[in-house]
Amino acid sequence: MKVTQTSDSLTRLRYTDADGQDREIVLLGTAHVSHASVDETRELITNESPDRVCVEIDAARYESLTKPDGWRSLDIYQVLRRKQGFLLLGNLVLSSFQKRMGLDLGIKPGAEMLEAIRCAEELGLPFSLCDRQIQITLRRAWAKSSLWGKNKMLAALLASVFSNEKLSDEEIEALKSRGTVESMMEELAEYLPHAKEALIDERDRYLATRIFEAEGSKLVAIIGAGHVPGIVRHLEMLTEGRLDTNLDDLDIIPPPSRLTKALPYLVPAAVIGLITWGFVQGGFDAGFRSLTRWVLINGTLSAVGAAAAFAHPLTIIASFLAAPITSMNPTIGVGFVAGILESFFRKPRVSDFENLQDDITGLRGFFRNRITRILLVFLFTTIGSAIGTFIAIPLLFPGAA
Repeated sequence: MKVTQTSDSLTRLRYTDADGQDREIVLLGTAHVSHASVDETRELITNESPDRVCVEIDAARYESLTKPDGWRSLDIYQVLRRKQGFLLLGNLVLSSFQKRMGLDLGIKPGAEMLEAIRCAEELGLPFSLCDRQIQITLRRAWAKSSLWGKNKMLAALLASVFSNEKLSDEEIEALKSRGTVESMMEELAEYLPHAKEALIDERDRYLATRIFEAEGSKLVAIIGAGHVPGIVRHLEMLTEGRLDTNLDDLDIIPPPSRLTKALPYLVPAAVIGLITWGFVQGGFDAGFRSLTRWVLINGTLSAVGAAAAFAHPLTIIASFLAAPITSMNPTIGVGFVAGILESFFRKPRVSDFENLQDDITGLRGFFRNRITRILLVFLFTTIGSAIGTFIAIPLLFPGAA
């Protein structure tokens, strides 16, 4: 394979396939909120006249970009019941970060991908949606992370909600340079190695394989600049037969570890055992003191989480009452209870669905919109109860101060 980098954003790959046919793949590395990337996309496709255009989005994201009112069909109850609250919130936070940057620069995130598809349709060219489903990517990133990694991921997501960082056009364009991309990848790998593996490395392989298997002797692929080095590396292995094209392993959610499976049962067993020990060893007063500590600490911190999300007063009270009980039940969490009650007391309005995409661009909008506030109630009460559990357990031992 011959690889030619004609600019920071444009890379050409030429090779002969197994059938003896010459193929050319033209990779355009873009920034997802860049006017220049939109212009470069149209110019490249028009000038190259490829057999097919490949874009770095999946079917779900394509639908969300082309049908912004699709949120109206969202059933928040089903989201929480299926334990997808973290997944949806993470998706919204990621969208929020890109959308805020786009607003500052007067462009919608993913505009270059839509421009690529629009241009292909105008020229009568087929196009391929080559990315992996975002839900699978996020779930794999979460499942592959350790407990500490999950905490850092949550912290990063929350920090992005509270952040008001703004980037200029020049700074956005600089993100497409190879040196900047490599530096950002190194920082991500150091801070969240397993998340980087799922968000970047696996998708590099996934995108490269989908592009490699796309029909046509000349392809133009529009991809985020951060994926270019990895895609080039994987395409070289694919053309040399050193990499299998089977992607099934990248669509499987890793099963939880034995400890992760056991933890929801070990914690209740430990709490019940310690409280029982208090009654046996120290009598009624000691046992009752341990029980009271468990209820007050776990319930109070969960209620504080609900209050921090500006939940309905009755949701706050219910969070206090439910947390000590749900923490003892592996099948249900206080976040589910609090989220469902909040959706009952403050049922999402039509305007909440209509304004969701705009509201997620600011911290105030996250709390104002009833959909995102339900998710914040779910998140904050869950975090509060988890913190309360680990604070309370040492205080349940007989003789603890």
